[in-house]
Amino acid sequence: MVEELLTAAIAAGVGVAAYAVAAARVVKQYERGVVFRFGRVREGVRGPGFTLVVPGVDRLRKVNMQIVTMPVPAQEGITRDNVTVRVDAVVYFKVVDAADAIIEVEDYRFAVSQMAQTSLRSIIGKSDLDDLLSNREQLNQGLELMIDSPAVGWGVQIDRVEIKDVSLPETMKRSMARQAEADRERRARVINADAELQASKKLAEAAAVMSEQPAALQLRLLQTVVAVAAEKNSTLVLPFPVELLRFLERAAPTAPGTPQPPPPPPPPPEVEAGAESGTEDTGGSPGAPAA
Repeated sequence: MVEELLTAAIAAGVGVAAYAVAAARVVKQYERGVVFRFGRVREGVRGPGFTLVVPGVDRLRKVNMQIVTMPVPAQEGITRDNVTVRVDAVVYFKVVDAADAIIEVEDYRFAVSQMAQTSLRSIIGKSDLDDLLSNREQLNQGLELMIDSPAVGWGVQIDRVEIKDVSLPETMKRSMARQAEADRERRARVINADAELQASKKLAEAAAVMSEQPAALQLRLLQTVVAVAAEKNSTLVLPFPVELLRFLERAAPTAPGTPQPPPPPPPPPEVEAGAESGTEDTGGSPGAPAA
């Protein structure tokens, strides 16, 4: 009798152990468990830790509650200003309701991925090329709203959406490069012209000051000579005014033995009309003095 009781106890213990092993489940800290009993979801979501289910009756589905990073494949589209581009993005989302993520949608990851691709193509068609290149913050917010609206009903929350890269055709890249180069050249020319204008005004003021003191011009000439001579040049060209050379020629004394230039010829004598030397006028009286 004792042996039968002992055998029954051992069998019961083995059965309980087998039942416990079959019913025991472990839910990790970043997971939540949804229990289905005969196809119907049980009230309440199992939290992290050790939990038990009815073997053969209950089925436990674990849902990851971590933030999921999902890359969106590059989508090709035409912008509002008729430019063909390829844009790829990345979506960060997490499950906030484990039961809805299992019940409301077949595969919430695939659903979020398809919704992200569709929304990205829609954003490309509604935006200009300049917005895609420089105004990405606003586009990211619009893309996040477009994906988050249907995802709320799936128990999924979109944390953020970022546009990663915008690929342009090679012809468009060359055109943009030429445009940027032309803009830089235009700004360089404007700056150079402004500098020339300011320099001309300052030179005009300096010339007005030097015109009052002629010695200032000679001092400025000497400063220029000193600046040129500091470069260790073998040839130095000094400009001299023509008036200075003529002044030196007039002021130079005549050396002895230097042939003098011939004097200028005397002016021809003036002969009065109607008078001749040593002749007589046949029409008048002889010996009349000339007037």
